[in-house]
Amino acid sequence: MDRMDSFAGRRIPRAVTDAGLALLLIAGCLALRATMPVNGPELRDPDARWGMLVLLFALPMAVHRHFPLSALLVTSVTASVLQGLRYIPQLSGSDGTSIGPTYLGVATAVFLTAVRGTPRTATVVVTVVVPAASVTEAVLASAGHRITTLLTEAVVLVAAWALGRLTRARTAIQNQALERAAALEREQAANARAAVMEERTRIARELHDIVAHNVSLMVVQTIAADRVQDRDGEKAHELHGTIEETGRATVTELRQMLDVLRTDEEAETDPSKVPPQPTIEAIPALVDSVRAAGLHVDFSTTGSPAELPAGSHLTVYRVVQEALTNTLKHAGHTRTALTVAWEPDRHRLTVRLCDDGPRTDEETQRPPALSKGSGHGLVGMRERIGAVGGTLHTGTRPGGGYCVHAVVPVPAPDSHPASDSHHAQPSDHARP
Repeated sequence: MDRMDSFAGRRIPRAVTDAGLALLLIAGCLALRATMPVNGPELRDPDARWGMLVLLFALPMAVHRHFPLSALLVTSVTASVLQGLRYIPQLSGSDGTSIGPTYLGVATAVFLTAVRGTPRTATVVVTVVVPAASVTEAVLASAGHRITTLLTEAVVLVAAWALGRLTRARTAIQNQALERAAALEREQAANARAAVMEERTRIARELHDIVAHNVSLMVVQTIAADRVQDRDGEKAHELHGTIEETGRATVTELRQMLDVLRTDEEAETDPSKVPPQPTIEAIPALVDSVRAAGLHVDFSTTGSPAELPAGSHLTVYRVVQEALTNTLKHAGHTRTALTVAWEPDRHRLTVRLCDDGPRTDEETQRPPALSKGSGHGLVGMRERIGAVGGTLHTGTRPGGGYCVHAVVPVPAPDSHPASDSHHAQPSDHARP
Protein backbone atom coordinates (compact mmCIF):
# COMPACT_ATOMS: atom_id res chain seq x y z
CA MET A 1 0.00 0.00 0.00
CA ASP A 2 2.91 2.35 0.59
CA ARG A 3 3.76 2.42 -3.11
CA MET A 4 0.36 4.02 -3.76
CA ASP A 5 1.66 7.03 -1.81
CA SER A 6 4.83 7.51 -3.86
CA PHE A 7 5.54 9.29 -7.11
CA ALA A 8 8.73 9.05 -9.18
CA GLY A 9 10.44 7.23 -6.32
CA ARG A 10 9.60 9.98 -3.81
CA ARG A 11 7.32 9.47 -0.85
CA ILE A 12 4.20 11.67 -0.78
CA PRO A 13 2.46 12.36 2.55
CA ARG A 14 -0.69 10.30 2.94
CA ALA A 15 -2.83 13.34 3.73
CA VAL A 16 -1.78 14.94 0.43
CA THR A 17 -2.64 11.76 -1.49
CA ASP A 18 -6.09 11.48 0.07
CA ALA A 19 -6.87 15.18 -0.37
CA GLY A 20 -5.71 15.01 -4.00
CA LEU A 21 -8.08 12.12 -4.68
CA ALA A 22 -11.02 14.04 -3.19
CA LEU A 23 -10.18 17.13 -5.27
CA LEU A 24 -9.90 14.96 -8.39
CA LEU A 25 -13.43 13.64 -7.87
CA ILE A 26 -14.77 17.16 -7.31
CA ALA A 27 -13.08 18.34 -10.50
CA GLY A 28 -14.57 15.39 -12.39
CA CYS A 29 -18.10 16.26 -11.24
CA LEU A 30 -17.60 19.92 -12.21
CA ALA A 31 -16.29 18.98 -15.64
CA LEU A 32 -19.12 16.52 -16.28
CA ARG A 33 -21.58 19.23 -17.32
CA ALA A 34 -19.08 20.76 -19.76
CA THR A 35 -18.41 17.43 -21.45
CA MET A 36 -22.05 16.44 -21.93
CA PRO A 37 -23.19 16.47 -25.61
CA VAL A 38 -25.83 18.99 -26.69
CA ASN A 39 -28.36 16.29 -27.55
CA GLY A 40 -27.59 14.34 -24.39
CA PRO A 41 -30.06 13.40 -21.64
CA GLU A 42 -31.91 16.18 -19.86
CA LEU A 43 -30.33 16.90 -16.49
CA ARG A 44 -31.18 19.25 -13.66
CA ASP A 45 -29.13 22.43 -13.62
CA PRO A 46 -26.48 22.71 -10.90
CA ASP A 47 -27.59 24.55 -7.76
CA ALA A 48 -26.63 24.82 -4.09
CA ARG A 49 -28.00 21.36 -3.32
CA TRP A 50 -25.95 19.93 -6.16
CA GLY A 51 -22.84 21.56 -4.76
CA MET A 52 -23.47 20.14 -1.30
CA LEU A 53 -24.05 16.65 -2.74
CA VAL A 54 -20.82 16.84 -4.77
CA LEU A 55 -18.84 17.77 -1.65
CA LEU A 56 -20.58 15.02 0.34
CA PHE A 57 -19.70 12.59 -2.45
CA ALA A 58 -16.00 13.48 -2.76
CA LEU A 59 -14.81 14.62 0.68
CA PRO A 60 -15.17 11.20 2.39
CA MET A 61 -12.28 10.03 0.19
CA ALA A 62 -10.00 12.38 2.14
CA VAL A 63 -10.62 10.33 5.29
CA HIS A 64 -11.13 6.97 3.63
CA ARG A 65 -7.84 5.65 5.02
CA HIS A 66 -9.15 5.97 8.57
CA PHE A 67 -12.81 5.02 7.95
CA PRO A 68 -12.88 2.85 4.80
CA LEU A 69 -16.32 1.28 5.12
CA SER A 70 -18.05 4.45 6.34
CA ALA A 71 -16.50 6.55 3.56
CA LEU A 72 -17.58 3.97 0.97
CA LEU A 73 -21.17 3.98 2.23
CA VAL A 74 -21.42 7.80 2.18
CA THR A 75 -19.90 8.01 -1.30
CA SER A 76 -22.11 5.30 -2.80
CA VAL A 77 -25.33 6.65 -1.20
CA THR A 78 -24.55 10.20 -2.38
CA ALA A 79 -23.91 8.92 -5.92
CA SER A 80 -27.33 7.25 -5.91
CA VAL A 81 -28.93 10.49 -4.68
CA LEU A 82 -27.23 12.47 -7.45
CA GLN A 83 -28.64 10.07 -10.02
CA GLY A 84 -32.08 9.97 -8.42
CA LEU A 85 -32.30 13.77 -8.56
CA ARG A 86 -31.07 13.66 -12.18
CA TYR A 87 -27.96 15.72 -11.57
CA ILE A 88 -25.92 13.07 -13.42
CA PRO A 89 -26.85 10.81 -16.37
CA GLN A 90 -28.08 7.31 -15.70
CA LEU A 91 -25.59 4.45 -15.89
CA SER A 92 -27.50 2.80 -18.79
CA GLY A 93 -30.20 4.41 -20.88
CA SER A 94 -31.42 5.01 -24.39
CA ASP A 95 -28.16 6.78 -25.20
CA GLY A 96 -26.05 3.83 -24.09
CA THR A 97 -23.82 3.28 -21.07
CA SER A 98 -22.38 6.35 -19.34
CA ILE A 99 -19.79 5.59 -16.65
CA GLY A 100 -19.10 9.11 -15.42
CA PRO A 101 -16.98 10.49 -12.51
CA THR A 102 -19.50 9.53 -9.84
CA TYR A 103 -19.60 5.86 -10.85
CA LEU A 104 -15.81 5.80 -11.14
CA GLY A 105 -15.62 7.41 -7.69
CA VAL A 106 -17.75 4.65 -6.18
CA ALA A 107 -15.60 2.03 -7.92
CA THR A 108 -12.47 3.73 -6.56
CA ALA A 109 -13.93 3.69 -3.05
CA VAL A 110 -14.68 -0.04 -3.41
CA PHE A 111 -11.12 -0.69 -4.65
CA LEU A 112 -9.51 1.23 -1.77
CA THR A 113 -11.77 -0.43 0.79
CA ALA A 114 -10.74 -3.86 -0.53
CA VAL A 115 -7.08 -2.82 -0.28
CA ARG A 116 -7.14 -1.11 3.11
CA GLY A 117 -9.93 -2.95 4.89
CA THR A 118 -9.75 -6.14 6.89
CA PRO A 119 -10.87 -9.45 5.36
CA ARG A 120 -14.16 -9.10 7.22
CA THR A 121 -14.72 -5.62 5.78
CA ALA A 122 -13.89 -6.85 2.29
CA THR A 123 -16.45 -9.64 2.69
CA VAL A 124 -19.11 -7.13 3.75
CA VAL A 125 -18.34 -4.99 0.72
CA VAL A 126 -18.70 -7.80 -1.84
CA THR A 127 -21.71 -9.47 -0.21
CA VAL A 128 -23.73 -6.43 0.96
CA VAL A 129 -22.52 -3.07 -0.41
CA VAL A 130 -21.96 -4.13 -4.02
CA PRO A 131 -25.34 -5.91 -4.41
CA ALA A 132 -27.15 -3.05 -2.66
CA ALA A 133 -25.54 -0.42 -4.89
CA SER A 134 -26.28 -2.47 -8.02
CA VAL A 135 -29.93 -2.97 -7.08
CA THR A 136 -30.33 0.73 -6.21
CA GLU A 137 -28.94 1.81 -9.58
CA ALA A 138 -31.22 -0.68 -11.32
CA VAL A 139 -34.29 0.69 -9.50
CA LEU A 140 -33.37 4.27 -10.41
CA ALA A 141 -32.82 3.35 -14.06
CA SER A 142 -35.52 3.88 -16.67
CA ALA A 143 -37.79 1.04 -17.71
CA GLY A 144 -36.16 -1.34 -20.15
CA HIS A 145 -32.63 -0.62 -18.92
CA ARG A 146 -32.77 -1.98 -15.37
CA ILE A 147 -31.14 -5.34 -16.10
CA THR A 148 -28.35 -3.67 -18.10
CA THR A 149 -27.79 -1.18 -15.29
CA LEU A 150 -27.75 -3.93 -12.68
CA LEU A 151 -25.20 -6.02 -14.60
CA THR A 152 -23.01 -3.04 -15.52
CA GLU A 153 -22.87 -1.74 -11.94
CA ALA A 154 -22.21 -5.22 -10.55
CA VAL A 155 -19.41 -5.94 -13.03
CA VAL A 156 -17.69 -2.57 -12.44
CA LEU A 157 -17.84 -2.83 -8.65
CA VAL A 158 -16.90 -6.52 -8.44
CA ALA A 159 -13.95 -5.89 -10.78
CA ALA A 160 -12.82 -2.99 -8.56
CA TRP A 161 -13.18 -5.18 -5.46
CA ALA A 162 -11.25 -8.09 -7.02
CA LEU A 163 -8.46 -5.77 -8.16
CA GLY A 164 -8.24 -4.34 -4.65
CA ARG A 165 -7.99 -7.77 -3.03
CA LEU A 166 -5.36 -8.83 -5.58
CA THR A 167 -3.34 -5.70 -4.83
CA ARG A 168 -3.55 -6.39 -1.11
CA ALA A 169 -2.49 -10.02 -1.60
CA ARG A 170 0.51 -9.02 -3.73
CA THR A 171 1.54 -6.42 -1.18
CA ALA A 172 1.30 -9.00 1.60
CA ILE A 173 3.45 -11.42 -0.40
CA GLN A 174 6.05 -8.71 -1.01
CA ASN A 175 6.08 -7.78 2.67
CA GLN A 176 6.59 -11.43 3.60
CA ALA A 177 9.43 -11.66 1.10
CA LEU A 178 11.04 -8.57 2.62
CA GLU A 179 10.63 -10.01 6.10
CA ARG A 180 12.18 -13.30 5.01
CA ALA A 181 15.05 -11.43 3.37
CA ALA A 182 15.58 -9.41 6.55
CA ALA A 183 15.45 -12.59 8.64
CA LEU A 184 17.95 -14.27 6.31
CA GLU A 185 20.24 -11.25 6.55
CA ARG A 186 20.04 -11.37 10.33
CA GLU A 187 20.77 -15.11 10.26
CA GLN A 188 23.80 -14.56 8.02
CA ALA A 189 25.05 -11.80 10.31
CA ALA A 190 24.57 -14.09 13.32
CA ASN A 191 26.42 -16.90 11.52
CA ALA A 192 29.25 -14.51 10.66
CA ARG A 193 29.47 -13.37 14.29
CA ALA A 194 29.43 -16.98 15.45
CA ALA A 195 32.22 -17.80 12.99
CA VAL A 196 34.28 -14.88 14.29
CA MET A 197 33.74 -15.89 17.90
CA GLU A 198 34.58 -19.52 17.17
CA GLU A 199 37.77 -18.51 15.41
CA ARG A 200 38.71 -16.15 18.23
CA THR A 201 38.23 -18.96 20.72
CA ARG A 202 40.45 -21.24 18.66
CA ILE A 203 43.15 -18.56 18.40
CA ALA A 204 42.90 -17.94 22.15
CA ARG A 205 43.43 -21.65 22.83
CA GLU A 206 46.59 -21.64 20.76
CA LEU A 207 47.88 -18.48 22.44
CA HIS A 208 47.04 -20.10 25.76
CA ASP A 209 49.27 -23.04 24.86
CA ILE A 210 52.13 -20.67 23.98
CA VAL A 211 51.75 -18.80 27.28
CA ALA A 212 51.60 -22.06 29.25
CA HIS A 213 54.73 -23.31 27.50
CA ASN A 214 56.59 -20.04 28.22
CA VAL A 215 55.54 -20.06 31.87
CA SER A 216 56.67 -23.67 32.24
CA LEU A 217 59.99 -22.73 30.63
CA MET A 218 60.39 -19.81 33.03
CA VAL A 219 59.85 -22.12 36.00
CA VAL A 220 62.51 -24.55 34.76
CA GLN A 221 64.94 -21.72 34.06
CA THR A 222 64.35 -20.23 37.51
CA ILE A 223 65.10 -23.56 39.19
CA ALA A 224 68.25 -23.95 37.11
CA ALA A 225 69.43 -20.41 37.92
CA ASP A 226 68.89 -21.02 41.62
CA ARG A 227 70.98 -24.18 41.51
CA VAL A 228 73.96 -22.60 39.70
CA GLN A 229 73.80 -19.27 41.56
CA ASP A 230 76.60 -20.10 44.02
CA ARG A 231 79.05 -21.89 41.75
CA ASP A 232 78.52 -20.09 38.40
CA GLY A 233 77.27 -16.52 38.79
CA GLU A 234 77.73 -15.68 35.09
CA LYS A 235 75.58 -18.62 34.03
CA ALA A 236 72.93 -17.64 36.60
CA HIS A 237 72.94 -14.06 35.22
CA GLU A 238 72.46 -15.42 31.71
CA LEU A 239 69.52 -17.53 32.88
CA HIS A 240 67.99 -14.52 34.61
CA GLY A 241 68.20 -12.57 31.33
CA THR A 242 66.54 -15.41 29.47
CA ILE A 243 63.80 -15.54 32.09
CA GLU A 244 63.23 -11.78 31.68
CA GLU A 245 62.91 -12.06 27.88
CA THR A 246 60.57 -15.04 28.18
CA GLY A 247 58.47 -13.22 30.77
CA ARG A 248 58.04 -10.16 28.57
CA ALA A 249 57.10 -12.31 25.59
CA THR A 250 54.59 -14.12 27.79
CA VAL A 251 53.04 -10.83 28.92
CA THR A 252 52.67 -9.80 25.28
CA GLU A 253 50.99 -13.09 24.40
CA LEU A 254 48.68 -12.77 27.43
CA ARG A 255 47.57 -9.33 26.34
CA GLN A 256 46.95 -10.54 22.80
CA MET A 257 44.97 -13.50 24.11
CA LEU A 258 42.81 -11.29 26.31
CA ASP A 259 42.28 -8.88 23.44
CA VAL A 260 41.11 -11.72 21.20
CA LEU A 261 39.05 -13.53 23.81
CA ARG A 262 37.44 -10.44 25.36
CA THR A 263 34.27 -11.69 27.08
CA ASP A 264 34.25 -15.18 25.59
CA GLU A 265 34.70 -18.22 27.78
CA GLU A 266 37.35 -20.66 26.65
CA ALA A 267 35.87 -24.05 25.83
CA GLU A 268 36.95 -26.82 28.15
CA THR A 269 36.70 -29.59 25.58
CA ASP A 270 39.24 -30.57 22.93
CA PRO A 271 42.14 -28.32 24.06
CA SER A 272 45.44 -28.54 22.24
CA LYS A 273 48.17 -29.27 24.78
CA VAL A 274 51.19 -29.99 22.59
CA PRO A 275 53.74 -27.14 22.49
CA PRO A 276 55.44 -25.70 20.61
CA GLN A 277 53.23 -24.43 17.79
CA PRO A 278 54.46 -24.14 14.15
CA THR A 279 56.67 -21.16 13.30
CA ILE A 280 57.73 -19.39 10.12
CA GLU A 281 60.61 -21.81 9.80
CA ALA A 282 58.04 -24.56 9.17
CA ILE A 283 56.63 -22.85 6.05
CA PRO A 284 59.04 -24.62 3.62
CA ALA A 285 57.84 -28.00 4.89
CA LEU A 286 54.25 -26.78 4.47
CA VAL A 287 55.00 -25.71 0.89
CA ASP A 288 56.50 -29.13 0.15
CA SER A 289 53.35 -30.84 1.44
CA VAL A 290 51.03 -28.83 -0.85
CA ARG A 291 53.39 -29.39 -3.76
CA ALA A 292 53.01 -33.09 -3.17
CA ALA A 293 49.23 -32.57 -3.39
CA GLY A 294 49.61 -31.13 -6.90
CA LEU A 295 49.81 -27.36 -6.30
CA HIS A 296 52.61 -25.58 -8.18
CA VAL A 297 54.14 -23.17 -5.65
CA ASP A 298 56.96 -20.71 -6.37
CA PHE A 299 58.25 -19.94 -2.86
CA SER A 300 60.76 -17.20 -2.08
CA THR A 301 62.02 -15.41 1.01
CA THR A 302 63.65 -11.97 1.03
CA GLY A 303 65.29 -9.90 3.74
CA SER A 304 66.92 -10.87 6.99
CA PRO A 305 64.72 -12.65 9.52
CA ALA A 306 64.04 -10.74 12.72
CA GLU A 307 62.76 -11.74 16.14
CA LEU A 308 59.00 -12.20 16.35
CA PRO A 309 56.69 -13.12 19.23
CA ALA A 310 55.56 -16.73 19.19
CA GLY A 311 52.00 -15.62 18.49
CA SER A 312 53.10 -13.77 15.34
CA HIS A 313 55.07 -16.83 14.20
CA LEU A 314 51.97 -18.96 14.60
CA THR A 315 49.77 -16.36 12.88
CA VAL A 316 51.98 -16.17 9.78
CA TYR A 317 52.16 -19.94 9.54
CA ARG A 318 48.41 -20.39 9.90
CA VAL A 319 47.61 -17.65 7.35
CA VAL A 320 49.94 -19.24 4.79
CA GLN A 321 48.48 -22.66 5.58
CA GLU A 322 44.91 -21.41 5.15
CA ALA A 323 45.71 -19.52 1.94
CA LEU A 324 47.43 -22.52 0.36
CA THR A 325 44.60 -24.83 1.42
CA ASN A 326 41.97 -22.50 -0.05
CA THR A 327 43.94 -22.22 -3.29
CA LEU A 328 44.22 -25.99 -3.62
CA LYS A 329 40.55 -26.46 -2.75
CA HIS A 330 38.98 -23.69 -4.84
CA ALA A 331 41.46 -23.13 -7.68
CA GLY A 332 42.73 -26.66 -8.15
CA HIS A 333 46.20 -27.56 -9.39
CA THR A 334 47.07 -24.02 -10.43
CA ARG A 335 50.30 -22.04 -10.16
CA THR A 336 50.85 -20.03 -7.00
CA ALA A 337 53.52 -17.54 -5.98
CA LEU A 338 54.30 -17.26 -2.26
CA THR A 339 56.64 -14.53 -1.00
CA VAL A 340 57.74 -13.95 2.59
CA ALA A 341 59.49 -10.57 2.78
CA TRP A 342 61.28 -9.37 5.92
CA GLU A 343 61.42 -5.57 6.06
CA PRO A 344 63.26 -4.69 9.28
CA ASP A 345 63.68 -1.06 8.26
CA ARG A 346 59.89 -0.74 8.15
CA HIS A 347 59.41 -3.03 11.17
CA ARG A 348 57.14 -5.43 9.37
CA LEU A 349 56.90 -8.81 7.71
CA THR A 350 54.93 -9.07 4.47
CA VAL A 351 53.37 -12.30 3.22
CA ARG A 352 51.91 -12.38 -0.27
CA LEU A 353 50.28 -15.35 -1.98
CA CYS A 354 48.77 -15.05 -5.45
CA ASP A 355 47.39 -17.80 -7.66
CA ASP A 356 46.54 -17.83 -11.36
CA GLY A 357 42.96 -18.95 -10.76
CA PRO A 358 41.26 -22.21 -11.76
CA ARG A 359 42.63 -23.97 -14.79
CA THR A 360 40.38 -24.22 -17.83
CA ASP A 361 40.10 -27.98 -17.43
CA GLU A 362 38.99 -27.74 -13.79
CA GLU A 363 35.54 -26.41 -12.84
CA THR A 364 36.05 -24.62 -9.53
CA GLN A 365 34.57 -21.49 -8.06
CA ARG A 366 35.99 -19.04 -5.54
CA PRO A 367 33.87 -19.11 -2.35
CA PRO A 368 32.31 -15.99 -0.85
CA ALA A 369 34.26 -14.09 1.76
CA LEU A 370 31.97 -15.17 4.58
CA SER A 371 30.73 -18.66 4.02
CA LYS A 372 28.25 -20.47 6.17
CA GLY A 373 30.13 -23.18 7.94
CA SER A 374 32.95 -23.72 10.37
CA GLY A 375 34.13 -20.16 10.42
CA HIS A 376 37.63 -20.68 8.95
CA GLY A 377 38.92 -19.24 5.68
CA LEU A 378 39.03 -15.47 5.31
CA VAL A 379 37.32 -14.97 8.68
CA GLY A 380 40.08 -16.91 10.42
CA MET A 381 42.85 -15.11 8.54
CA ARG A 382 41.45 -11.70 9.36
CA GLU A 383 41.00 -12.51 13.04
CA ARG A 384 44.50 -13.95 13.36
CA ILE A 385 46.16 -10.99 11.66
CA GLY A 386 44.10 -8.52 13.68
CA ALA A 387 45.07 -10.28 16.90
CA VAL A 388 48.78 -9.44 16.35
CA GLY A 389 48.12 -5.89 15.12
CA GLY A 390 48.57 -6.61 11.39
CA THR A 391 46.50 -6.03 8.29
CA LEU A 392 45.05 -8.37 5.67
CA HIS A 393 43.94 -7.63 2.11
CA THR A 394 42.31 -10.21 -0.15
CA GLY A 395 40.70 -10.08 -3.55
CA THR A 396 40.72 -11.15 -7.17
CA ARG A 397 43.44 -10.18 -9.60
CA PRO A 398 42.65 -8.14 -12.75
CA GLY A 399 44.04 -10.90 -14.98
CA GLY A 400 42.37 -13.71 -13.07
CA GLY A 401 43.28 -15.47 -9.89
CA TYR A 402 43.22 -14.51 -6.23
CA CYS A 403 45.66 -12.77 -3.87
CA VAL A 404 46.15 -12.79 -0.11
CA HIS A 405 48.38 -10.00 1.23
CA ALA A 406 49.19 -9.94 4.96
CA VAL A 407 51.40 -7.54 6.90
CA VAL A 408 52.60 -8.43 10.42
CA PRO A 409 54.42 -5.88 12.61
CA VAL A 410 57.97 -6.71 13.70
CA PRO A 411 58.98 -5.29 17.11
CA ALA A 412 61.87 -2.87 17.03
CA PRO A 413 65.11 -4.04 18.71
CA ASP A 414 64.70 -1.44 21.49
CA SER A 415 60.99 -2.13 22.06
CA HIS A 416 61.71 -3.97 25.35
CA PRO A 417 63.37 -1.45 27.69
CA ALA A 418 64.37 -2.54 31.12
CA SER A 419 62.23 -0.02 32.92
CA ASP A 420 58.88 -1.38 34.11
CA SER A 421 57.19 1.85 33.16
CA HIS A 422 57.58 0.94 29.48
CA HIS A 423 56.50 -2.66 29.63
CA ALA A 424 53.23 -1.82 27.90
CA GLN A 425 55.01 -0.68 24.72
CA PRO A 426 55.16 -4.08 22.99
CA SER A 427 51.42 -4.53 23.45
CA ASP A 428 50.71 -0.99 22.20
CA HIS A 429 52.90 -1.60 19.20
CA ALA A 430 51.04 -4.78 18.41
CA ARG A 431 47.69 -3.07 18.25
CA PRO A 432 46.66 -1.05 15.20
